[in-house]
Amino acid sequence: MHVFAKTGFHATPVTDVATAAGVSPAYVFRLFDGKIGLFVAAVENTYARVAETMEHAGSHSSSSDPQSRLAAMTMAYVALIEDEDLIMLQAHAQSASSVPEIRAAVQRGLGEVVRTVSVVSGATPDAVQRFIAYGQLCHLIVQADLSSIRSSWAESITAGIKHTA
Repeated sequence: MHVFAKTGFHATPVTDVATAAGVSPAYVFRLFDGKIGLFVAAVENTYARVAETMEHAGSHSSSSDPQSRLAAMTMAYVALIEDEDLIMLQAHAQSASSVPEIRAAVQRGLGEVVRTVSVVSGATPDAVQRFIAYGQLCHLIVQADLSSIRSSWAESITAGIKHTA
């Protein structure tokens, strides 16, 4: 995940991933259907981590109120995206969505996250949409380091959102 998070799908050779994992490229090809299979597995892992985190946070909330459960999920998500590899890999996957297998992995992963948030929170579709949109905004703020910019346009986007990355 770390290697793909730094350089993305198109610019990352399998040999770099194998070296980082301490295995041979041949072993990687034995385990995965080429570079595309390896990248898709890494992308699927990021979305699975998000869905698992949302499920845990929502189901362990002290309240059954949908807004309270979404708030608990928000706090868990903020902690989760301190792992910059996770959000960078998802950003690379989204930017490589012209590759059908990658687009399908992003769609499946996002679908699982949305289903998990919906079921566990009990929130309305509109509230789930706002939750997902807020998460994407958090990605943008962290990735582009917008909270460090002291300008009205950046302050409009980052207002009320604090993140330590």
